[in-house]
Amino acid sequence: MQPSPAIKASKLARRFTYLSTYGGGGGGGTTPVANRRAAEQSCLASLGLCDAVPKLVQAHARIIKCGLGSNPLVLTKFASVSSDLDAVDLACSFVFAPDADARLYDAFLFNTVVRACAQSKRREALGFYRLMLRSGISPNKFTYPFVLKACAGIGDLRLGRAVHCSVVKFGFDEDVHVQNTMVHMYSCCGGGGIEFARKVFDGMTKLDSVSWSAMIGGYVRLGESGDAIALFRKMQIAGVKPDEITMVLVLSACADLGALELGRWVESYVVRENVRKTVELCNALIDMFAKCGDVDSALRLFRSMSNKTIVSWTSVIGGLAVHGRGMEAVSLFDEMMAAGVVPDDVAFIGLLSACSHSGLVEKGRDYFSLMTKRFGIKPKIEHYGCLVDLLCRAGLIQKAIEFVEKMPLEPNPVIWRTLINACRAHGELKLGEDITKRLIGKEPMHESNYVLLSNIYAKMSHWEKKTKIREVMDTKGMRKIPGSTLIELENEIYEFVAGDKSHDQYKEIYEMLDEMGREIKKAGYLPSTSEVLLDINEEDKEDALNRHSEKLAIAFALLRTPPGTSIRIVKNLRVCEDCHSATKFISRIYDREIVVRDRNRFHHFKDGICSCGDFW
Repeated sequence: MQPSPAIKASKLARRFTYLSTYGGGGGGGTTPVANRRAAEQSCLASLGLCDAVPKLVQAHARIIKCGLGSNPLVLTKFASVSSDLDAVDLACSFVFAPDADARLYDAFLFNTVVRACAQSKRREALGFYRLMLRSGISPNKFTYPFVLKACAGIGDLRLGRAVHCSVVKFGFDEDVHVQNTMVHMYSCCGGGGIEFARKVFDGMTKLDSVSWSAMIGGYVRLGESGDAIALFRKMQIAGVKPDEITMVLVLSACADLGALELGRWVESYVVRENVRKTVELCNALIDMFAKCGDVDSALRLFRSMSNKTIVSWTSVIGGLAVHGRGMEAVSLFDEMMAAGVVPDDVAFIGLLSACSHSGLVEKGRDYFSLMTKRFGIKPKIEHYGCLVDLLCRAGLIQKAIEFVEKMPLEPNPVIWRTLINACRAHGELKLGEDITKRLIGKEPMHESNYVLLSNIYAKMSHWEKKTKIREVMDTKGMRKIPGSTLIELENEIYEFVAGDKSHDQYKEIYEMLDEMGREIKKAGYLPSTSEVLLDINEEDKEDALNRHSEKLAIAFALLRTPPGTSIRIVKNLRVCEDCHSATKFISRIYDREIVVRDRNRFHHFKDGICSCGDFW
């Protein structure tokens, strides 16, 4: 970060004060002051050439040799260079040595050290801030953005509020840069920090693009993407022009919500307003297209990029993976290696996931071996999870269990749940029951484990045991996460939950549901009622299934869109077996392509067929 004119002026003023303290330059000949000044310039030049820690260590020795260990200008430069080289410990041990003369410290020196610690998310940043106050040095307006950034890295709301009080005390609470960082800080803190962030934001008299981006970014980080989009629309109404950082954040919110049309608008806005198309912005567009179900547009944009990073490659590979286009993902990975781009651990997660979703068992095993033997990448739990998922999707349950037993890492709950779902899908119900009970023993307060066991008992038609599990959940105060579905139509995002009657058109939606039910039954659809609660008759069970959130969203789309239009919906949970079967029939009867993004992958339904091959 380049120093501002104010900081440059401050440095010159301090240098003038320092020279005045030690005497001005004389006439002819070499004076001690002239020697000192020459040594100072030499050390500063030496520090300016440091591009590695060994050179910094040499410069450190030179500073000591020249007797400049108490020169504030040299110390500040040393601290700044140390920060750039990620050698904060070396800077702090030198600058704040026990025998150092604290009288020569100033705000700029402390700011530099606090900034260095804040960048590496070290709590010491707050310690040096406290030392600054104890030393009687008043903070300036440049101090608090660094201190607040340190608080953001720690994520401690109480600490952040204490610094906020200090900001008010020293009179910097009206400075827009301080306010922007405060919004960011609060939005990084849990325990309701986002509410404090919004209070600061709403109280600001001057809002720039950084202010809006800080608040939008806070919502995105918390997964409150709907609020992020709503705030972005307010930003447009306010006439504030977004920059590429704002666009990246908005695209992240679009990806989370599956808001493809808004994402396409962002792309056109970037072109229309000549927003700087950085690599980061292009990568965000690729990610948005892939997660909103338009992986072909992601590929188009990727091919048009002249400067690709590893993130660009992995975003497309991962996108192809969740869309079930495994061979294309494998081909792109091979192309990446041919281009000389060295794959990282994230690239292999995407690649193994692609093999899993497309049933490429042997290729997946080969790539897992390649990762370790050729590239020396030590597998993480995510890589092991991908291979377990690969074996489970292929129905190789026993091989998956053998693999898990030989893993050098302790299997995490995600791996156990993968095995359980596979047991349920492939009829290994007793094995699934045993694994689930073991998982409940390890995670007795995780509601999804009880739901898994309940579903297994439903498959086994053990209704009494299923009822007992639900009673245990009620006793423990647990509730199954309600299924919900998002759909974007006409620049609005609508959310449906099972049995939803909150929509203005709910009567028409339910009439369309009934019509859908009649038509798909005529075509041969049979409801899968085995997992529906409990002691109700078959007709009521079918009615309960018919009110699932994804069916409501599809009915709404059929009402509101022209014939032949594609339908895209986002489900927060894994799409259920019955809705998956029904959607295949709906796609054929109503001649619609229906794209469903669930918690695991994309399902492209067309002409009565799903891209997932019916094991999802």
